[in-house]
Amino acid sequence: MHSDHFFVVPETRTWEQVIDKSRFIGIATPVANSQEIEDAFQAVREQYPNARHYVYAYRLKEGLLERASDDGEPQGTGGRPILDVLQHKQIWNVLVIVVRYFGGILLGTGGLTRAYGSTAREVLELAPLKMLQPFVVFQLKISYAWYDQLRYHLSQRGWETGKETFLEFIELEVYIPLAEAEGFGKWLTELTAGQVAWERDAEVWRPGN
Repeated sequence: MHSDHFFVVPETRTWEQVIDKSRFIGIATPVANSQEIEDAFQAVREQYPNARHYVYAYRLKEGLLERASDDGEPQGTGGRPILDVLQHKQIWNVLVIVVRYFGGILLGTGGLTRAYGSTAREVLELAPLKMLQPFVVFQLKISYAWYDQLRYHLSQRGWETGKETFLEFIELEVYIPLAEAEGFGKWLTELTAGQVAWERDAEVWRPGN
């Protein structure tokens, strides 16, 4: 079962606000695995030392991993609101940390939930989200006589190509949206009268058109 798309944060963004003398700093950064999460977290601790709380949430598409931490704030007032924002916006492969420098005034559970949730929303508003969609990679083996014509037809349909290898035949990768993949082989066979060999390869997530 595939979702038809999700979003990623291509680059790190930071945003902050002050609420009742407490400083809330939101950092959204792209991550692909647990090691990158650890590295990003360490970098934030070094950049913002001696804060009272480092509240965070992350989502990793590989394995559909999600985690949130309140880091000492009352349960459910920090990490959960951040994770809710990520889920609502369908963002994966991202770590959002909200650093809090305590200003001496207690905000209460409702105030904390709003503070952490709004900081996460605002920093993600700054991020130029990129949408990824599921594609199927097809490996084609093309004669030189068919190469230009086939590239033209692929381009006309908006289908992107990848790696090309020029040997006795031309080997070409083509990325077909998952929704269109079922009919690609039939289309190719009819277009070329069976003169282009093809095989279905991996499924990947790529930026949509």
